[in-house]
Amino acid sequence: MGSEGEDQHSPLITNFSDTEAEQPFKRTGTIWTAIAHIITGVIGAGVLSLAWSTAQLGWVAGPLIMVVFAAITIVSANLLCDCYRSPDPGCGPTRNRSYVDAVQLYLGEKHKKICAVFLYESLYGCAVAYVITSAASVKAIEKSNCYHKEGHEASCSYGDTIFMLLFGAVQIIVSQIPDFHNMAWLSVVAAIMSFTYSSIGLGLGFAKVIENREIKGSIVGVTADSVADKVWLVLQAVGDIAFAYPYSVILLEIQDTLKSPPPERETMKKASTSAIIITTFFYLCCGCFGYAAFGSDTPGNLLTGFGFYEPYWLVDFANACIVLHLVGGYQVFSQPVFAYVEGWFSWKFPNSGFVNNFYSFKLPLIPAFQLNPLRLCFRTTYVVSTTVIAMIFPYFNQVLGVLGALNFWPLAIYFPVKMYFVQKKIGAWTTKWVVLQTFSIACLIVSILAFIGSVEGLISAKLS
Repeated sequence: MGSEGEDQHSPLITNFSDTEAEQPFKRTGTIWTAIAHIITGVIGAGVLSLAWSTAQLGWVAGPLIMVVFAAITIVSANLLCDCYRSPDPGCGPTRNRSYVDAVQLYLGEKHKKICAVFLYESLYGCAVAYVITSAASVKAIEKSNCYHKEGHEASCSYGDTIFMLLFGAVQIIVSQIPDFHNMAWLSVVAAIMSFTYSSIGLGLGFAKVIENREIKGSIVGVTADSVADKVWLVLQAVGDIAFAYPYSVILLEIQDTLKSPPPERETMKKASTSAIIITTFFYLCCGCFGYAAFGSDTPGNLLTGFGFYEPYWLVDFANACIVLHLVGGYQVFSQPVFAYVEGWFSWKFPNSGFVNNFYSFKLPLIPAFQLNPLRLCFRTTYVVSTTVIAMIFPYFNQVLGVLGALNFWPLAIYFPVKMYFVQKKIGAWTTKWVVLQTFSIACLIVSILAFIGSVEGLISAKLS
């Protein structure tokens, strides 16, 4: 075992903003791989909470807010796509290969530091949420089989901890995938899984409506004990929907995989719009059919809350698809963190063997592979920490609401708008400036209210 040749001094990752002459790899991504990456990143844990969110908001506000967030996400993505190349958005020589690099180039070091806090907290939070969701799905498979054997009234009780530990163990292995450019296959598999379980949730909800011979629910949604309780639930539901949509934090990494011509921004805009339209259709179907099937009794997680007991094998299969999807989804949101931290270490310690050397390993039955000591240690520690936090706060809807509300405005709205102003040289108080600033302020108000409601829900869940 030992490093060979140029591996001894080659950096783990190059500078994120590079020029055409410094390309460290050949970009081969297409609109289809981009759509797969986006769907993998967007249709995740969030889709399972949308029936519950619709139940809190009612038949008018629920679907309407989902469509509004879809439109906001498309606008945000289009603004960000133009920030990948600089100075010209179509053919500029400088590539911004990560969200943080784009913020640094357009807005400066101070904004970069603020952005980095939100960005990596958001990515880390998504990883925590995925651990919670995967454990809930594995537990649901156990409970589904128990209910099938013992009857629906049986006390089938299982803990989360062991399943979180198992998911964490899998992620320690999968996290050794080098970067996004080696992940197209994983995203394709994960995207197929997300379509599968979303379709099953939709189908089960539709079948339940047919079985009930009525559409449950109301215009105002679930009733609460007081006006204050209703407000908290509505705000938490908005936070859950906010979590379900934006993927701005990984957009530039996905765009960096695309080949050209045509210009990457054109391909990415088409991919973003297509992916969001597809996911919105699934979101509306899952949210609305789930609410129509269960009304006020809509579970917080459509496929693990046991609104559906039979056919048990289909519920099991759907939850297995969720777990497989989250294996890939966890990596989609974690790879930018890995790249940033490892790139910083490589820059800071260019002569360190621990940081930069790769060592070849050969185990029975699998091809030879290379390990980097820093990558192995850091990524393992990262996975362990997300698993521990998930074990402390295993509250699905509340965690999703907090993460969605906290990160929606700064990452999906504020920074893309500010960078777009600089890129397009839009002056203050022009028509476009006023429109986008108004748009940004409105989204800020929504985010603050949703964050307050979601934190209240998380505290209540922990105390109870």
